[in-house]
Amino acid sequence: MMKRLKYHEIDFQKYSKCLENSAQQNWYAKKEVLDELSGNWEILVYEDYKAVLPVPLKKKFGINFVIMPLFCQQLGVFSEQDDIEINNQFLQFLKKNYKVFLYSFNHHNSFSEHLDKKKNYTIPVSDYVILRRKKYFKGRKSTAKCAQHLIYKEIELNEEHISFVEKHFKGLKKETDIKKFKDYLKFLHHSNSLKLCAAYLEEKLINVAVLVDENSKLSLLGLINDETYKTENGPSFLIDKILNHYIHDKEFNFMGSNIRGIEVFFKSFGGELQEYPYLQSKILKKLS
Repeated sequence: MMKRLKYHEIDFQKYSKCLENSAQQNWYAKKEVLDELSGNWEILVYEDYKAVLPVPLKKKFGINFVIMPLFCQQLGVFSEQDDIEINNQFLQFLKKNYKVFLYSFNHHNSFSEHLDKKKNYTIPVSDYVILRRKKYFKGRKSTAKCAQHLIYKEIELNEEHISFVEKHFKGLKKETDIKKFKDYLKFLHHSNSLKLCAAYLEEKLINVAVLVDENSKLSLLGLINDETYKTENGPSFLIDKILNHYIHDKEFNFMGSNIRGIEVFFKSFGGELQEYPYLQSKILKKLS
């Protein structure tokens, strides 16, 4: 039996237990993360929290639309075992009862009907030396090697570093989106889930990698570069150093992308394709 529960109706103890025991464990489905990124969300529940699907909502023209929050990549169905029949029920309920602008399921979820897919790239826990020797593209090895004059540091979240991120972050044009990103950084910091890795040219900060740090995974939230120093190859240096330090015990999640140049960059470090299905209204997309 499928139920739709408003936020105030959710048994968060049961919800959290379902997530913790699920085969599709996902940072973005956690209550505190959705509270921060969405603020307005509810859930679909199968039986007594045997499976759950979080539904983020955004009001426009007085109507609630289902839309993925900024900085949230995948949600979807969470259950002890991924079950295609249960997933199908969630999908049909979502389509029938909501106005869906964009909803991204997680890469574990499978369905009977065809859904378009987006690309993600990850690197499983590996031996760094073997990863670099066997999986790096030849050109990436060379580029990372040529950038060894740079200095790697892990830095704190402070006003200076927030200012660097704000000045050089590409892709966020709205002031409200920039503010949301800064607020999210502070949330991650207070949750002990933020890692900032930096590349310096002598004393000059030129690149920052913003990472979500979970117990067994690092996820790349942003790679911020001072384009004045583009020829120094800071991004290659930085990702290589992070993998050198952490890939032996943490999976690395590149968090996208469908942009060809970025996709090739991720693959060049040995990133493995991980596709995830999504539902999007073509009509609502045209109107947006």
